[in-house]
Amino acid sequence: MTTKVKAFEIGDHKIAPGTRRTIDLPVSVLSDHTPVTMSVHVLHGSKPGPVMFVSAAVHGDEVIGVEIARRVLKAPQLEIQELDKLKGTLMVIPIVNAFGFLNHSRYLPDRRDLNRSFPGSLRGSLAGRLAHLFMSEIVNRSDYGIDLHSAAIHRTNLPQIRVSPSRADTLSLAKAFGAPVILTSKVRDGSLRQAAQLKGTDVLVFEAGEGLRFDEMAIRAGVSGVLRVMRSLKMLGAKGITRPKARSILSKTSYWVRSPAGGLLRPFKSVGDVVEPGMLLGITSDPFGEKERNVLAELGGLIVGRTNLPVVNEGDGLFHIAEFNERYDAETTLDSLASQLEADPLFDEDEII
Repeated sequence: MTTKVKAFEIGDHKIAPGTRRTIDLPVSVLSDHTPVTMSVHVLHGSKPGPVMFVSAAVHGDEVIGVEIARRVLKAPQLEIQELDKLKGTLMVIPIVNAFGFLNHSRYLPDRRDLNRSFPGSLRGSLAGRLAHLFMSEIVNRSDYGIDLHSAAIHRTNLPQIRVSPSRADTLSLAKAFGAPVILTSKVRDGSLRQAAQLKGTDVLVFEAGEGLRFDEMAIRAGVSGVLRVMRSLKMLGAKGITRPKARSILSKTSYWVRSPAGGLLRPFKSVGDVVEPGMLLGITSDPFGEKERNVLAELGGLIVGRTNLPVVNEGDGLFHIAEFNERYDAETTLDSLASQLEADPLFDEDEII
């Protein structure tokens, strides 16, 4: 006997099985009386299954996630005529922090970091109210979540999944995503990941690229990863969704190499490079060239993040290095995953690219 799927309810809206629709959840009203909403695109399958959300621009200047969300919504597997095959429900929120997005800013107008404001409060600050809305309308309806991020402005990240698994299936979903690196890390107080985990929903955090910039390969890694997770959850079939050809590099610890002095940085290494202990990563010098300081790797590992700004202060984070204990051929892994993304037919169509 086939289980009848009910309409999906969110806010004051009902989305019928086998349909998709964008709905607007009221957030606030600007000082000039302009209403602000959080827009959610709901794809409600005709068959029973899990509920998953994909969110982006929690930090308003991290625009790469917005493009990933857009391409996911354009994926052939999620076209309206394919929703009779979709098991469960997908909620996509391309822009959580509309205030920051419009202002090209990481923060909200009150200078609060939304990702340090969860679970929020119905009667709290603007950040608290937006966080509360996201928790009540999105997280509380979801079994799984993927939150899309990039590095802050003037930094760049190698595509990576960050996760703190509390459930047995979470790490397997991180591996199914197929990012070059999986970093297991503690949750931060006030973060969406922490608040969702306390509600029983583990969230995969995808980090890639740089604030206010697009990176084509990082975007492709994000789109492929979201669809692979949906395939792993059996929300989608296997057609058109390739499995990663190499397993992700798993790292349980990472560290920042910080600038030994203020001045100008000349970097010799970039994201994706494998380094050995004591290896020269770059040189900082004063503007006169009179004093130079070597920037050295303390321990070996893989560079997963780096500053793009040559003007540095003493103590600034320059290189983020992930350590790994297993014997990975990291360079081969990265090359394999990159070549797979380049050849993936999912990105051949003009409307996706």
